[in-house]
Amino acid sequence: MMQNDFGLISIIMAAYNAEKTIEQAINSVLSQTYTNFELLVVNDCSTDRTAELVKSIAAKDSRVRLISNVKNSGVSYTRKHGLEEARGSWIAILDSDDAWAQEKLEKQIKLQKKTNADLLFTGSAFMDADGKPIDWYLRAPSEVTYRQLLKQNVLSNSSALVRKALYAKNYAVGDGMHEDFAIWLSILKEGKKAYGVDEPLLIYRIARSSKSGNKFKAAKMNWNTYRYVGLNPIEAAYYEGWYMVNGFLKYRNIRDSKKK
Repeated sequence: MMQNDFGLISIIMAAYNAEKTIEQAINSVLSQTYTNFELLVVNDCSTDRTAELVKSIAAKDSRVRLISNVKNSGVSYTRKHGLEEARGSWIAILDSDDAWAQEKLEKQIKLQKKTNADLLFTGSAFMDADGKPIDWYLRAPSEVTYRQLLKQNVLSNSSALVRKALYAKNYAVGDGMHEDFAIWLSILKEGKKAYGVDEPLLIYRIARSSKSGNKFKAAKMNWNTYRYVGLNPIEAAYYEGWYMVNGFLKYRNIRDSKKK
């Protein structure tokens, strides 16, 4: 693939006290078969060795840039800080405890050229908090509409590839909701579709300390997301039911796979 044909991709990685996982996350980016990218690691005032580790990697690869918040501001603002610094016309997100398969970007670019998509995602594999693989993956439908996404957020944040202008226009800040879900819903609400690569090109880490680790808190955040995008209480309750059923099935599959 011509590395300049698609253009520069700005990869945003928010990081807070991520010394145990961030090297794996960054290395999975540096191993990409599509190499025309910049990796913006935005440090949200970490108190561990996160910044030190990133500086060490950045000294060896000029595509990696360390950006620092002035004060601890939460993940929504931290990603927004990265967006403001981004130079590419496309944005990809990777959380500091997740990882990508080597051909993640390349396969999304190939699909984008076929579909002229504005928003793309992939299937998700899973690993436990210690990095041990879990033998199950969340499949990615070939296309997702607004109403379909309301029923289940199959568009994992760390798998997204989106036009920068569209991402900036619909950016949502709010730690009381799933702000990434709100962004994707706002984009698809305009009548667009998201296109999926049905391969586990994202490896998502299941960590109890994650923002969505508490199921009751996650359900409340999901409700707040529905209300944010304009659903009335009846509509929100309908889709919240879908969310709970699909979420139960998803985590049952993960739990059962852990036992194997």
